[in-house]
Amino acid sequence: MVLVAGVVEMVSASESATLPFPASDREAILAMTGTYDIDFSFFETVRYQPDYEHAEEKLTGGSEWVVVVEDSADKISLQHILVDPKSGYVTKHWRQDWVYEADTRFEFRTDQTWRVRELSDAETSGKWTQCVYEVSDAPRYCGTGKWIHEDGASTWTSDTTWRPLPRREYTTREDYNVMEAINRHTIVADGWTHEQDNLKVQIGENGERHVIVREYGFNDYRDENEVDFTPAEEYWAATKDFWAQVRTRWGDYLDQPPGLVMLTGEDGMDMIMPLFEMAASVQEGETVYGAEIDAVFSDWLDRASAE
Repeated sequence: MVLVAGVVEMVSASESATLPFPASDREAILAMTGTYDIDFSFFETVRYQPDYEHAEEKLTGGSEWVVVVEDSADKISLQHILVDPKSGYVTKHWRQDWVYEADTRFEFRTDQTWRVRELSDAETSGKWTQCVYEVSDAPRYCGTGKWIHEDGASTWTSDTTWRPLPRREYTTREDYNVMEAINRHTIVADGWTHEQDNLKVQIGENGERHVIVREYGFNDYRDENEVDFTPAEEYWAATKDFWAQVRTRWGDYLDQPPGLVMLTGEDGMDMIMPLFEMAASVQEGETVYGAEIDAVFSDWLDRASAE
């Protein structure tokens, strides 16, 4: 596979036969592509603090198209794009990258800092590292685990990793600053699911760890054939080259140590808004120059200090 100017060339059948991992792994990851009706649900369970009161359950939904960005010998990248069924309004959503036996991964370290860590052979042998990115392609979290294919389903379960507060809570919560999570993706006959076993944790200045509450998340992706996803397809066709340039800029910080510090507010809107506005301009046929993208990154990112 090669990725040139945002155009994907898929792995051929002959290339697939020589891949360094079971073909069933690749098939499971690619099975997450398509069009879906989704239910997102999050509810708190175990209280670790005696005076804590459970937050209300979070229930939302959406219609989403998942498209392949890259499919190479050891990496598969999938972009999620939301569509409002009534208005046709499109929102570029999260991205998930899968790398087989990855050499490195980025890890959240509180205070808007992500550090890139080298992985040992013991950590990654036979395993896939999934990295998840924000709507602006900013980092969220990575996890490493092995695909298991049995009982008519394919399941991947991550190790425990840190991530920043989710968008559903960063404006309402100040009692924790790290989400400690285990993620599980399961491919079934009519879609796929994403389960999250989360701990909401307050990490103190000296590294002390205080668990607040446990949360269970369940995101159910069911095959959807009635919603018109044409607006999403048109948006991606018009803007994928622009977003490829954005990903390249993020890669300058995340492909090798030490990592990055985001200088934006916790919501990341200082970068999200200008990048989304540029994408809208590109969709309208206007030219966005590389220097304009570079300016956003130089204004709102810094490299992490060496540990």
